[in-house]
Amino acid sequence: MFSKSKINDPAAKPATPEPEKTVPSAPTSAPKSDFTASAPKPKAPPSTLSTDLTITGNLKTTGDIQVEGNVEGDIRAHLLTVGETAVIKGEIIADDIVVNGRVIGRVRGLKVRLTSTARVEGDIIHKTIAIESGAHFEGSVQRQDDPLNSGAGKTPMPTPKAQAAAEAGKS
Repeated sequence: MFSKSKINDPAAKPATPEPEKTVPSAPTSAPKSDFTASAPKPKAPPSTLSTDLTITGNLKTTGDIQVEGNVEGDIRAHLLTVGETAVIKGEIIADDIVVNGRVIGRVRGLKVRLTSTARVEGDIIHKTIAIESGAHFEGSVQRQDDPLNSGAGKTPMPTPKAQAAAEAGKS
């Protein structure tokens, strides 16, 4: 009727728990994002220099700049927009330049546009240009295939030897 429990029986081997078997889990990967290495970066808004800002010094960026204040120095950017209230005294170099305000200095760009409110005093070196009716411009305009080249618009000085040969050929 009743049987003796085997727990206290010295002849019975104590039950040892079997080690748990572990199953290797699949490698976890980071969640995929919407952006891949080949996707372009989201475009950043342009840096804006407000009307109450005056900068003395050069500005350089690979991004876009919108100037509404005053800059005394050179500016290099991808897209440069000179606002109606802006005054820039220096050279401006950009892939794309839109002038609504005043520029005193050389303008170098692949695509240059002077709007009807533009006031430019200086030379313009460009690949393509558009000048709206009403724009004021005083200087020279020169078309070049690579206007962003730092040597653009500068004629090389002849060497003394080349200059002597040229003058000898005149006589």
